[in-house]
Order: sequence, then C-alpha cells, then structure tokens
Amino acid sequence: MTYANPLLEKAVLEDKICVIIPAYNVADTIAEVVKGAFRFTEMVMVADDGSGDGSGEKALSAGAKVIFINRNQGKGNALKLLFKEAAKQGFTTVISMDGDGQHNPDEIPRLIDAHRKNPDNIIVGSRMHSRENIPRARYNSMHVARFFISLAANQFIEDTQCGYRVYPLALIQRMVLTQEKYVTESEILIKAGDMGAAIEFVRIGAIYGEIRSHFRPVLDVTAITAYIISYFPLKFFTEAVVPGKPYTYTTGNLRDRIARHPLLDNLYKVITAVIGVPMTVICLVAYHGLAVLLGDNFSSIRKLGHGYYKITLAALLLPLILVIIIVEKLLGYIGIKSRFVDGFILKFYPHLWDVNPSSE
Repeated sequence: MTYANPLLEKAVLEDKICVIIPAYNVADTIAEVVKGAFRFTEMVMVADDGSGDGSGEKALSAGAKVIFINRNQGKGNALKLLFKEAAKQGFTTVISMDGDGQHNPDEIPRLIDAHRKNPDNIIVGSRMHSRENIPRARYNSMHVARFFISLAANQFIEDTQCGYRVYPLALIQRMVLTQEKYVTESEILIKAGDMGAAIEFVRIGAIYGEIRSHFRPVLDVTAITAYIISYFPLKFFTEAVVPGKPYTYTTGNLRDRIARHPLLDNLYKVITAVIGVPMTVICLVAYHGLAVLLGDNFSSIRKLGHGYYKITLAALLLPLILVIIIVEKLLGYIGIKSRFVDGFILKFYPHLWDVNPSSE
C-alpha cells in the first residue's frame, strides 16, 4: 500500500488509525471514497446499512472490511457498530466520513495532523466558512444547532453537523450512546464536551452539488433539536444547585436511564419541548436568585461573561424562526423573495465565545 506522505504512514501505524464509513445506497461513490481513504490508512471499515444497491459489495471489492446490516437502521447504529469493530481490531482512533462523496479523502492528512497534535481531542471538519456552497436552509439550521450544541458541550464548535471527524475511541467508550440516526453525532459532541473533553475543528471543503444526501431536513433537524432540548433540563438543574460544576455528564445519569426505554425517551423529549420556554425563564431566575446563596452556579454559562439573557432570548425566539420561515415560503409562492431569517439568526444566535463580554 502506498501513502501520500511518509510522516502520515508513521502516524497511522503508531496511533492505529482507521477510517470508518457508514454507507446506505451509495454504490455510485463508495468505491472511490474507500480507495481514496486507503491512501492514508491501513484499514477502511464500512457498515452497509441495509443498502439495496450493492453498496457493501462495491466497498468490499475496493478493499474495505464490510459489516453487512440486514435492514436500514440509520447512521447512528452503523457508527456504533463501527466503533466496536474498530476497537476489537485494536485501533485506538477512527476517522469517520460519509460514503456519498461529500467528504474529500484528500483532506484526511489535515485531520490526522490535528489529531497528532492533540490526540485526546475530537476533531470535527467544518464547512461553515463556505456559506456560499451550502444550501441556505441547511446553513441556517446548522447555525442554530451549533449555538445550542456548543452551550451543552461547554465550548464553541464551529460545525456541529459535519460527520467528517476524528474520534479517540477511549473517549467514545467513556459515554453511553443512546440516540439513533443523525442524532447520534450530536449526542457524541454534547456528551464529550460535557465530560470536559476538547473538541476542535479543521476547515474542510463544503461539497454539495448533485450529491444526494439521506439527511431529511425536517425530520432529522426535528429529532436533533428534540434531543438537544431534552439534554438541557438535567444539565442546568445540576449546574443550578452545584457551584463550580460546568461538566455534568456521567455514564448512568438520569438522562441515559430514561433513554434506555424508547417510549419513555420520546415522552421525555415531548415534555421538555413543551415546557422549554417556562424552563428557560426558571433557569434565568435561578441563575440570578440562587447565585446569592451558592455563588458560582451555572458555571458553564458564567465563564462566557454574557449573563443568561442572550441564551434566554435565543430559546424564546426558536418558535418565531419557524413562523418566519413559513412566511418566507408563502411570500415565495407569490414571487416575493425574502431573506429576513438569515439576518435574524445571525443576530440572535451569536458566537458567544468570541464577543467581548459585558459585565453582568
């Protein structure tokens, strides 16, 4: 096998890095993706998630180790199987990428380089700098998602929805992954950050064009949003009553126990979504009221230096975003183009980590 860079060959062999690819009906692209990945790693593993177009066979012929899943169960399930298999094979680190061509294998060296500098960190590819190459609705949903996921993860993550990532398996093994489909990738970032792990980003190209993604903008965004909202009550309750505790995730916590039961998990998500607005207001009161008695409560928020008002406002305005989007679509039907929602999102869902904080 040949490698594009001899330094990368050493890195791969020392760090035991392999590439993992969840694949579903990507027969047209998977072979080239696998071959491209093999230029930089000694092992490529593919999970064929019940494809009906021979994707697994194409990956196998390209040299990948393939896990065949009988029926389509979603990206999250495929990732979990690949994590387990990679660890079983003795790998310590995996690079996850998509099989549909949205992730350029030639960018693997940049991810490996970032990993070598900080081997304990999760590395995430970021496309947010290439706004002109990302469909408008997708970019807006990514912008809002990163605001709330970054809050839950206690750090700014430039692109929370990109699946091109480096995962240290020791970190993955410290968390219980309870969610499925595209929600799993958000769950990993939230739990890793809420354990105190660092998440950094490497800017990559944004490839869309004619590529057909299996991501469902309405259903999958709703599922991700529901999980994010359901994560905050227990996190912020803990932060409210325990001073100096920004990292609240531990395996076996109440949120994970609820998630063991699908019906209970879905009910909990519905309840937290319904009470989301009043809960946000209660947290605002607790942020200021309990501080008199406890001091450094809500420490993950206090370290930002902005107070809780911007977060409260962002949560309260979420329903308004949906209304604006609906109005813009209706205006579009009669020939009136509006991009008001773009500026609205930029204003009310800011990057809280790079603005000079005002005193509370």
